[in-house]
Amino acid sequence: MTSPDLATLHAALRTVPDFPTPGILFRDITPILGHPALLDTAIRLLAAPFAGRGITKVAAMEARGFVLGAALARELGAGFIPIRKKGKLPYDTHVACYSLEYGSDALEIHTDACAPGARVLIHDDVIATGGTALAALQLVQSAGGTVVGYSFLIELAAMGGRAALEAGGYPVNSVLAL
Repeated sequence: MTSPDLATLHAALRTVPDFPTPGILFRDITPILGHPALLDTAIRLLAAPFAGRGITKVAAMEARGFVLGAALARELGAGFIPIRKKGKLPYDTHVACYSLEYGSDALEIHTDACAPGARVLIHDDVIATGGTALAALQLVQSAGGTVVGYSFLIELAAMGGRAALEAGGYPVNSVLAL
């Protein structure tokens, strides 16, 4: 991607102060989602580092991770695995608790989300501390999948999430580092 494309994606982000709690700067991607050319560019850039890597599933966390994750799965010719907040999936699940920069939560994945050995790319819209992504790793592994990497539209570099994920030996791709 040329730097003007990155600059255009960056300029389209909206920063909302004090959401969801005081002191948090929320990075809103809805302006990118609402613009077809920007959405196409974002999906293309998310997929490029993982093309040809034999990805069979893309697992993404709700809610904004779903939007880009499903499109990313389609771009890679892979299936999609929803990872949801506790109590939202209708079938048998595995559960993982995690911490984030403003609290804690739990995620679930269906126990049959992927066949043993499935090659899974984990995606979310933003990486901060890496807690959500590490919970997703635990869930994918508990369902039998093999994680091959992580994909994020936005990386909040000062939060240290990349280092936490790379410490496990997984490649991390982010389109925009803030």
